[in-house]
Amino acid sequence: MEISSLIAKIIGIVYVSFGIGLMANKAFYKEAFSKLFENTGYLIIGGFIAIVFGVLIIENHNIWEANWTVIITIIGWIALLKGILLLAFPTKLDFFKSIFSSDSFLKLLAPLVLIFGLLFLYLGFMG
Repeated sequence: MEISSLIAKIIGIVYVSFGIGLMANKAFYKEAFSKLFENTGYLIIGGFIAIVFGVLIIENHNIWEANWTVIITIIGWIALLKGILLLAFPTKLDFFKSIFSSDSFLKLLAPLVLIFGLLFLYLGFMG
């Protein structure tokens, strides 16, 4: 449970920071998401980072129990899959560009990321 709390704290801090950033700087993130898909270097680096973090989480936290810790394991697997897709099929992910840079998506994403971040902070520090 110690590793679960540590990972939850890290995810919580990142998600809360990102959620607040999305709410406070919507125009910045809209442009950043648009540029992200245009710059192949970012996609490659993002793929490598996602694979590294996915494998680190899976290797240290591959827990499939019926409680909140399974969410961390699922996040690890999603990160690994995302990294593999970014590296293996970088040109096939263009359809995400219009989704990620739309106003309606950012309006939905910001509170969701913030809520998940607060939940992970609570579970990490209080759980």
